[in-house]
Parts: sequence; structure tokens; C-alpha cells
Amino acid sequence: MHDGFTSAQDRAAFIAGLPKAELHLHIEGSLEPELMFELAQRNGIAIPFASVDEVRAAYAFSNLQDFLDIYYQGMAVLLTERDFYDLTAAYLSRAHADHVRHVEIFFDPQGHTERGVAFETVITGITRALDDAQAQHGISSKLILCFLRHLSEAEAEATLDEALPWLGRIDGVGLDSSEVGHPPSKFARVFARAKGLGLKIVAHAGEEGPPEYVHEALDLLKVDRIDHGNRSLEDPALVARLAAEGMTLTVCPLSNLKLCVVDDIAAHPLKTMLDAGLAATVNSDDPSYFGGYVGANYQAVADALDLSKADLVTLARNSFAGSFLGAEEKAKHLAAIDAYA
Repeated sequence: MHDGFTSAQDRAAFIAGLPKAELHLHIEGSLEPELMFELAQRNGIAIPFASVDEVRAAYAFSNLQDFLDIYYQGMAVLLTERDFYDLTAAYLSRAHADHVRHVEIFFDPQGHTERGVAFETVITGITRALDDAQAQHGISSKLILCFLRHLSEAEAEATLDEALPWLGRIDGVGLDSSEVGHPPSKFARVFARAKGLGLKIVAHAGEEGPPEYVHEALDLLKVDRIDHGNRSLEDPALVARLAAEGMTLTVCPLSNLKLCVVDDIAAHPLKTMLDAGLAATVNSDDPSYFGGYVGANYQAVADALDLSKADLVTLARNSFAGSFLGAEEKAKHLAAIDAYA
């Protein structure tokens, strides 16, 4: 075993208690099959699965698009404010169990408004659950509105218009959905507008898309953080730039495995990223679909890559340092990690 650990159990216990922030979580991607069935019944919605087991069996993907097809299908059960509350509260209770102290979650309003669900219904349910988790578990949060990149920039602009009354509750904007063929440059104008409104900027780049997409996210969208970023490693100059700028990468190991971005978790580039001085973090992405919340992601890479205590502490520190918390709150969380380690 690596430094400071006498056994695999010792490392697992250390990971379990390590204070963490999660920076890459799609709230719709935390919809567990059991809740999907419950909401389908509650709302009288027919879903193309006869059992929870059938849903889990369908969660075998060969690429991002396979996953997205079923992800949008699952969303159909989310209709009322209570549904969005229940969805978010269920995730937060799992995060609390994993010693997550701060979350920055994505939501996809276009996946709901195009089904006739009001923007207000979505954000009210989510934020009420975030407020309750702060009161009950002490979990702080930031909310990031994502634009669906397979849709047009004009549709993203319309979504930003709908968000204007809620800017007091929205901390940033992101870019998700089908990456290949939808470069960040497609959304340069709407992101410039969001930045002008004081919103933080993040974007999925370099998951399935090429390193050029990461360059575009940096240069055209002026991102504060890169979501995924795995394929940056193909471009040594880009790696050097990301390290020099201290750009946080929100890496999602089990997602990468499930979507065949990596063939084997033992081949995951996370350790390579750390060794290259990149500010990598560990996150769960769409945990109900990809087989694990943030603790399970830490555990998977720790075991497969034989991560040391120092590596794990670095990952946890990166998660708070790369968050959109204020300097004082960051310092408090970093001190808690040091005290724990």
C-alpha cells in the first residue's frame, strides 16, 4: 500500500471521511430507477421499462449518445416542483453520506421547458432542496444552468432570457449534451452575454471532443473551469497552459469508464493529470447512470491507480480550491482537509 495506508480498508475509510466538494453533477443524471418508477406512477407517465432491473440493464452504453438517448427519456417523469425537489433532495442525502460539504450542480432547463414544464417549476424545486440541505446537513451549494449544445445558440439565448428573474439563485452557466460537432465556438455570443451578467463560466470540453474544443472553451468562452478535459493530454502545449493557469478540470472517472472514454479504470488519466500539475478533481457526473456517487469515484481511482494519501488530499483540496466559493469559505474547507489528513 501507498504512504500512510496499511491496507485497502484503511484507504477506503480515509476516502469515506475525507471532506469533499463535488463540482460536476447533472441533477437529472442522479435520477435513480426507483425514483423514476415512483414519479412515473405519481404523474401517470408511461415509461418503456417494466421493472427497475430493466432500467438498470438499459444503462449499458457504448458512447455519450447512447447515454443521452436514455437520459432524455428518463427526464420525462419530472413534471412538478415536488419532483424536482425529491430528485435534488435524494442526491444531496447521498452526497452528505459521502462527506460532501459543498456541491455545484448542473441543471438542464431546456430538457424540461421543451416538454412544457415551466422554468420556474424546475428551479423552485431544485433550490428549495438546496436550501433544506444547507439547513439540515450544512451542505453549501452553487447552481449552474447548462445550455444543451445540440440545440441552437438562439435557443440558449432564449433560455438565458428565461433565467433573468432567477439570477439571484444561479451562479454560472455551462455547456453539456452531445459534444462532437458542437464546438464551444457555436455559443461564444451567449457565453459573453452570461459573463457580462456576472455569471461564472464552465463548459464540457475534451470528453469526446478534441483538444481544439478545450482551446475554444478557454479562448472564446473564457471559462473559469473545464468540465472533463481528458483529451487535453493529447496536446502537450495545452497541458502546460492548463497547469500554468491553474485551470480546474472536473474529471468523472466512472462516467469515463461507462461511456468508453477509457477502456479500463486502470488506464484512467487522473494520476497522469496530477503528475503533470493539473488541478484535477473527482466527480460523479450522472451517478445513477454511471454506477456511483462521488465516494465511489474516489474509491475506484484510488484502487485502480494506487493513489497515495497525498494524491487523495490533493484531489479534495482541488475540489474546494476550484469551487466558486469565496476565499474565506475555501480557506475554512481547506483547513478542515488538512486537519483530517
